[in-house]
Amino acid sequence: MRFARLATSDGPRYARLDGDLATMLDAAPWLGARSASPTVSSWGPEQLLCPVEPSKIICVGRNYAAHAKELGNDVPAEPLLFFKPPSSLIGPRGTIVLPIQSDRVEHEAELTVVIGTRARNVAVSDAMKHVFGFTAANDVTARDLQRKDGQWTRAKGFDTFCPVGPWIETDVRPGCVRVLCRVNGAERQDGRTSQMVFDVPALIAYVSSVMTLEPGDVILTGTPEGVGPLRAGDVCEIELRDDETSGELFLFRNDVRSAPST
Repeated sequence: MRFARLATSDGPRYARLDGDLATMLDAAPWLGARSASPTVSSWGPEQLLCPVEPSKIICVGRNYAAHAKELGNDVPAEPLLFFKPPSSLIGPRGTIVLPIQSDRVEHEAELTVVIGTRARNVAVSDAMKHVFGFTAANDVTARDLQRKDGQWTRAKGFDTFCPVGPWIETDVRPGCVRVLCRVNGAERQDGRTSQMVFDVPALIAYVSSVMTLEPGDVILTGTPEGVGPLRAGDVCEIELRDDETSGELFLFRNDVRSAPST
């Protein structure tokens, strides 16, 4: 099933999508939402908002060996965790703003887990029971600041540095996803989640051993090799496909612009 968060005349609303139909919900779908009238017969992509409102955004660094290598890093022995603040979220039609503090901002396309039920100290074998669905994200990163600071809060945390969308899919095989990024139509990243060092169940189990995962929280699972710079005027496209059927799961594009001078 496919769920989205739509801009409506009544404000943002969660909805279940079925082709051209959008059935409005009275709450987030992972909170036991029920259908709420009216059911609209059509919706447009301009209505799509960021589909999640998490209490926390947990990210995993260096989870693809080739990406770790391209940045001159070793593959970690355990998942390498960091946070992005919820204030970094934008939707699938939002604009990535390049901060004046950085001269090197890069894209990172990622499969993203949406938690459905509270998870604390869960076993790997039970981890998928806590998943509501999946979406796509761009872990935008100020690479120069990441290297300069020695820790990643500033480099990963600027406003607009976490585009997510365009919706949530519940029927996704997380180990069978092709992850792509294009900038101005030119392919930059093309990896597969089967190349992850730590797969989704292992990540959920590990994260939940550290912190309680609440419904609606998200985990960005890492990015494949091919990260590269974003410049003002670029269009950054994130696409995730089923790696066996080549069916499109997620696709969104964000414009890139410079922050206004102060």
